Amino acid sequence: MRIRHALLAALLTALLGGGAAAQAPPVATAILAGGCFWCVEADFDKLPGVIATEAGYIGGHIANPTYEQVSAGGTGHVEAVRISYDPARLGYAQLLDHFWRHIDPTMKDGQFCDSGPQYRSAIFILDEAQRLAAEASREALLKSGRFDRIHTEIAAAGPFYAAEAYHQDYHLNNPLSYRFYRRLCGRDARVRQLWEAPPQPMPPSRSD
Repeated sequence: MRIRHALLAALLTALLGGGAAAQAPPVATAILAGGCFWCVEADFDKLPGVIATEAGYIGGHIANPTYEQVSAGGTGHVEAVRISYDPARLGYAQLLDHFWRHIDPTMKDGQFCDSGPQYRSAIFILDEAQRLAAEASREALLKSGRFDRIHTEIAAAGPFYAAEAYHQDYHLNNPLSYRFYRRLCGRDARVRQLWEAPPQPMPPSRSD
């Protein structure tokens, strides 16, 4: 009798567990590059609706690159972050707005103190809806008059390779060295300069 009750309890647990899993909210994915992936991870971890972030490499021409290969600049990869988020709480457009306000879109082939195409800013799109949203977001930013040029790339996402374990959650696991790097790089000071100042008026057009 006890065995029968145990089997029945196990069956009910399995059924209830499966039903709960089937009703779990969907998780959406975005891949963004904004310079040092330690900093991008930290910036998105604090955004409500983000479930998880993962530092990695994307956009290059070799498989399974190492940090040493990517940082040397010869693989074509860029440091990026794969973001898992709850689309019921956070829309892709809101995520892009947060992205813009934590990078320097005017800088080509680098971000802040890190120079080279491996640190370029980019939005890696996973489907047509993301492409349309990314292009609309970039166009709206240009039309705002805040910047007269934007070098942030919009490209189709290729294979994403997770970075080495010591790079994951670096801001949490190594808070002192992370804060020192971020301050030394001038990231927050430049972001304030770009985004807290009012947009500059566009120069008048000349009629020839």
